[in-house]
Amino acid sequence: QVRLVESGGGSVQAGGSLTLSCTASGYTDSSISMGWFRQPPGRWREGIAAIDRDGTITYADSLKGRFTISQDNDKKILFLRVSNLTPEDTAMYHCAADWPSGYYNDYGAAHYWGQGTQVTVSS
Repeated sequence: QVRLVESGGGSVQAGGSLTLSCTASGYTDSSISMGWFRQPPGRWREGIAAIDRDGTITYADSLKGRFTISQDNDKKILFLRVSNLTPEDTAMYHCAADWPSGYYNDYGAAHYWGQGTQVTVSS
């Protein structure tokens, strides 16, 4: 059973930065698509970024530049560096894994989702 555990969230002031981590376990495939999405309070989910099986990275245009996705060499830990945060970035941030396209906005088809890590940005 694949398990995804996010960490690194917290409360920060506007302009601050955080690095979120997603630790994956329980899969045998050498590479699977992995990515991040978020759900702000009272709003629908939003795809952020993803790395597909071949290593191709895609981002939401509105977030590219402030958000950077990366992965460790063993492809067991997925990172998201979030910078220059604003209160509008307040959300639960989730990791997702294993979907066919590996495109950032197709996370809804992912077979596995983590429980999320909360990011709260104050002005």
